Formats: sequence, structure tokens, C-alpha cells
Amino acid sequence: MAQLDQLTAQLGRLAEFEAGPFPVLSLYLNLQADDRGRDRFEPFVRKELSDRVRTYAAAAPERESLQKDADRIAEYLTDLPSSLNGLAIFACAGADFFEAIQLAPPVAEHRLYISDQPHLYPLARLLDQYPRYLILLADTHSARMFVLAANIVERTARIEGTKTKHHKMGGWSQARYQRHVENYHLHHAKEIVDVLTRTVRDEGIERIIISGEETIVPLLRDQLPKDVAARIIDVVRLERNAPDRVIFDTAVATLREKDAETDRERVEALIGAYRANGLACVGVEQTRRAFELGQVDELVITASPETITGVKKAAGDEQPDRTAQERAADELVVQTRHTSAKIRFIEDASLLAPIGGVGAFLRFKL
Repeated sequence: MAQLDQLTAQLGRLAEFEAGPFPVLSLYLNLQADDRGRDRFEPFVRKELSDRVRTYAAAAPERESLQKDADRIAEYLTDLPSSLNGLAIFACAGADFFEAIQLAPPVAEHRLYISDQPHLYPLARLLDQYPRYLILLADTHSARMFVLAANIVERTARIEGTKTKHHKMGGWSQARYQRHVENYHLHHAKEIVDVLTRTVRDEGIERIIISGEETIVPLLRDQLPKDVAARIIDVVRLERNAPDRVIFDTAVATLREKDAETDRERVEALIGAYRANGLACVGVEQTRRAFELGQVDELVITASPETITGVKKAAGDEQPDRTAQERAADELVVQTRHTSAKIRFIEDASLLAPIGGVGAFLRFKL
């Protein structure tokens, strides 16, 4: 399965692809088993591919290209790892192009698009939904650390401290023993912080989730450098020996909750900057122009492209597999790759509704 850096590189290559006169096929499949443990993608692929191919004239080179794509996809799908949750395939036999991306994150639904360029919006959204983050589970004598990205565990670490036992003593002996225990706890916290800090800085991790005993969490916070402490998005409650799946599901739920909070803040900042005639623009057409001029620093776009408004339809925009809104969203996503701009998807479509579903923070004004 593709890791985050590989997915990012693949997205960049796809954004640069030009098919020429031949149609480009973009296929997204949800490979999660149903409640009976069965995959349900084969009937969809078989029917949709054959139906789309038949819409082209029998002797047309476009049909020949698509038929080759359909045959190659059918062959590719015969031997997929059972661990996959999603799959994205981009193909254009006429341009000798085939890219299959095996995904750990789940794809929302089966979708097939045939157009003049790859449909990249769903793939870009997956990268936004499953960023690189770190989970730390700690108590006073051990710690477990996980780095995840694109729904894959990229790295794990375990830190073992010195176990201390409680002894009943009195007077000065008890006080000395208590200081002794506290020193061990502090030393253990410093060891955890050292590993955590190196990992976060070396890998550019912006989100940290912590779960720990009441004794250890304050010690960790006291020892963390300010730049690392600022990346903690939440402290959650998990059992010390919780299964990995429970840990990861809790972390993803936490990410979603925090993203919802910061989405609102980001949209308010965008609209506020636009109202004040600052470094922001809103709407599809203004954002397109800003990309053309190299002004865009961060694209802010709805996670529901069907809610985008204000799209001007040009000749050739009408396509059976993509709406004008989806085409506009694709174009903007591709522009972020061409200009090294950041992209942020807003899950709650109502937040961006007043500005047509799209806006951008700018690098400069003209």
C-alpha cells in the first residue's frame, strides 16, 4: 500500500499528465468487505466499464484505447491484497499510461470517471483526511509511540523506564523514597520527551495525540519544548494495553473532531481577510485568476464539490461523468500541485456556502 510521501508524489505526477486526444479513465473503488465479508466491486466495474466503452463509435481510436484500459483493469483486479481498503486507478492506453494506487484509507464509494484528465479531487481529499500524526501512550514506567500517515503505521517505538514499587515506610525514610520515585518518573518523562521531540521535528509532524496516567502527563508537558507542545491537539483516555485498532480508531475520531473546530476558525479567518481587503479571495473565478497569477498560498475548498456555485460553463465543459462543479474542483486541485500551494478541505459545506464553496489565502496582492 502506498505511504503518504509516495501518494503525494503520485498525485504530483497525475497532475502533470496530459493525455492528448485520448480519454482518461479514473476509477475509485471501496474495497472494504460488506457485513458478510465479501467484496462488492466486481459487478460495478464490469457493468460500468462496458457501458462507458459502448458510448464510443465501434471503430474509433478512443474506444480502442478505453477497451484496452478495461481489459488491463480487469486483469489487475484479479489479484489484490486483502488488506486494502481502497483503490484508485488512472489509465489511458492511447497515451501508454496506467497508474494504480493501493490505499489503506477507505474510499467513500465506487466511482468511474472518463474525461480528458485524471479526476484527482477524491485522492487529494484522502490525503487531507489522513495526515501524518503521532500517538503517544505513556505511564510512569513505559511508553508506546506510533506515527501514522495515510492510515498506515509508519513507525513505532517503545520506551521502558524503571518500575517502582510502593513501600510502607515512615518519617524521613518515606520522604526520601518518595523523592527517589519522583526522580525516576522525571527521568522517564525526559526520555519520552527526547524521543518524541526528535521524531516530531525530523518528520515534520504537526499533530500529536497523548494518552497517559495523571502522574505522567503533567511531567511530559513541563519537559516538552514550546514548539512541540503546541502540536498537541488533545489528551484522550485509553487503556494502557488497548489494542492497536482501538488506539487508531480513537485517534482518527479525535482528528476529525479537532479538524471540525479548526475548519470553522480557518473559514472565519478567510472571510475576515477578504472583507478587510486583505490577503484572500473568494469564489471559483477569483480563485482561478489568483492561481493564474501565482498568488495562492492555500486553497480552501468544500469537501462536497456539488455545493460549489458560480462556475462558469465553457464550451466542452459538459461531460457525462463529471459535473461542471467537479471539473472546477479538479482544476483547482491540479493548480495547487503546479504552484506548490497548500490545500484544505472543509467537511461542513455550510461554512463555505456564503462564498460559493471556494476561497484562497494569498501570498501577495496586486
